[in-house]
Amino acid sequence: MNFFYKSLPYLAMIFLQLILSFLSIIVKHALDEGLSPHVLVALRMIVAAILVSPFAIVIERNTRPTMTFSTFSKIVLLSLFEPVFSQNLYYTGMKYTTATFTVAMSNILPAMTFIMAWIFGLEIVKLRKLHSLAKILGTLVTVGGAMIMTFVKGVLLDLPWTNGGTIIFKKSASDVKHTDLIKGAVLILVGLFCWACFIIFHAHILSSYPSVLSLAALVCILSSMEGIILAFLVERGNTKIWSIFNLDAKLLAVIFGGIVSCLTYLIMGWLTKKRGPVFVSAFNPLGMVLVAIFSSFFLAERLFLGRVLGAAAIIIGLYMVLCGKSKDQRPSNS
Repeated sequence: MNFFYKSLPYLAMIFLQLILSFLSIIVKHALDEGLSPHVLVALRMIVAAILVSPFAIVIERNTRPTMTFSTFSKIVLLSLFEPVFSQNLYYTGMKYTTATFTVAMSNILPAMTFIMAWIFGLEIVKLRKLHSLAKILGTLVTVGGAMIMTFVKGVLLDLPWTNGGTIIFKKSASDVKHTDLIKGAVLILVGLFCWACFIIFHAHILSSYPSVLSLAALVCILSSMEGIILAFLVERGNTKIWSIFNLDAKLLAVIFGGIVSCLTYLIMGWLTKKRGPVFVSAFNPLGMVLVAIFSSFFLAERLFLGRVLGAAAIIIGLYMVLCGKSKDQRPSNS
């Protein structure tokens, strides 16, 4: 039983990356079918707010700290970083590229988070300590692996399920124009910077407002309102984008996206308090490996040897970061 409790944070992050990977496949297909990324973000946060708010009201009614104007202002800013800015930029970038490329680029997130956490004093780094060097080197290896997976093609791997017989979504976005690739990469990188800001700022707010459920509910409610305003501003005059209430991939992306957002904020809030922001972002590479496999199966995206080698390097870097984090955790446990 003690082993189970020690393993629970790792199992939670693996589960989170699994459902996020499925969401990436569904969202990419919905975007290809004409779903606006701005409408997606706004509506999925409404779903997430409906799901998480009742639990926050009931479970934390006696433990919720008093809300001050300063805390509320910080939460408003937090909700702008993620999901409003980060997800709008991230999914717009995905629309120009592929699901695998988007998630591969997101592996820069651990490096961004590590550096920002180091700057703001949320991450312990002692250059003379082996575990600190492991975190630094692991971050570099992870980013390097992501770059290999993104830019080194290598030999095309002939997988049995990519011949067309078992493809679920027939429309494929494997062939992307170079100009769209650059445009998408820039949007994704800016979105990831906003996501890294959210992770660091989230950890800061939890220190003064430790109610994880209430914080998640407020972020969902505020971001849904901000997202709707942004969607109307960006898509003004185009009322057709709101017609998503048919039984298709667009509606599935909104509903499943809301469920995943709810689970993401809860799991991230719990693990940020328990293990720190870098632990949360360190599992991002796992999602890339899962999306590479799922997208080759469901979206007929072609899988190259370079992606496999990059994925292997990312897994090595991931375990180096986790090894360094586990050494940080021992003193606090004792």
